[in-house]
Amino acid sequence: MPRMIRSFGRSLLLTGWPSLRSASTVGRTVLILFRWGIFLLACVFLWKHLSADKGRQALEALTYFLQSAGGRWGLLAVLALMGFNWWLESEKWRRMLSPVERVGRGRAFVATVAGTSVGLVTPNRTGEFLGRILFLDPAHRFQGAFATALGSIAQFVTTMLMGGLALVLMLLLGLSLPWPDGWISAVLISLTALVTIGASVLYMSPSLLRQLVLRVSVLRPLSDASTVLDRYTSEQLRIVLGLSAARYVVFASQFVLLLWLFGSGVGAFHALLAVAVVYLVATMVPTVMLTELGVRGSVALAVFLPLGGAEVAVLLATTVVWVVNLVLPATVGSVLLLLARIRTRSRPA
Repeated sequence: MPRMIRSFGRSLLLTGWPSLRSASTVGRTVLILFRWGIFLLACVFLWKHLSADKGRQALEALTYFLQSAGGRWGLLAVLALMGFNWWLESEKWRRMLSPVERVGRGRAFVATVAGTSVGLVTPNRTGEFLGRILFLDPAHRFQGAFATALGSIAQFVTTMLMGGLALVLMLLLGLSLPWPDGWISAVLISLTALVTIGASVLYMSPSLLRQLVLRVSVLRPLSDASTVLDRYTSEQLRIVLGLSAARYVVFASQFVLLLWLFGSGVGAFHALLAVAVVYLVATMVPTVMLTELGVRGSVALAVFLPLGGAEVAVLLATTVVWVVNLVLPATVGSVLLLLARIRTRSRPA
């Protein structure tokens, strides 16, 4: 009997547990289906959207850009800012992952861009983290999801804070707003302040965030993975918040530059305030990336037209920002997600 047990043990060591081998096969199959599914969905959705009126407007806007030397230089500047924007986001993500796994800058950048393809079909691009964590060791992916979520809160806090301050400044300067009644502004500012303060407390106190997460029964099995939220120092969180602010300045500057190039008729400072309000309102409205252009375009028109902005210029600027910052990375990201080497088994300890 002992000989039979030893023989069975040796066979398991040589061939591996059947259940583990089966699980690995299932994992590879699911991963392949997921990657091809995201790639095909991205292709279909982008083709459908870019072939519609808004998509043709985007192509016309890019064509208009290229008709003059100033437009070509402007487009190059916007593209350069796009690359810087996503590098900042990848650096944020890499730093948030430091308690979980060491990720090189190159792989972090690829993972960040690949994540945009998943965000293509999820509300407010919340699914971006799924594309990113696939680039981590399988044993670290749940922890990576919590780390990624915490980094997203930093960007959310920045957007809400900047938007709220811009809205207050517009009121103090007596600038026209889309809504005539003062109580609407008061409610919006109060709501923005409450949400910003609440999100800031949770971001700077990740342990408190973990306690709230574990109150959700569905997430309680992830208790071990959520311990990553207890590992961040105040200095790490401040650095990531600073990177979020820098990223905000970059994509807001893109918008203002495009408004100037297209001749919106709104001064740079007023345009910067209006752009912050546009991002604030757009953040509050649940969207999928493919409907985001319509939402953001409508919000941009509502905010800029009372300031004397030219309708065509505002729409063109909004469309180009959307294409450059979201559609282009999502297109590249879907290919990267399809071709990248992604592990289905953890590395041996």
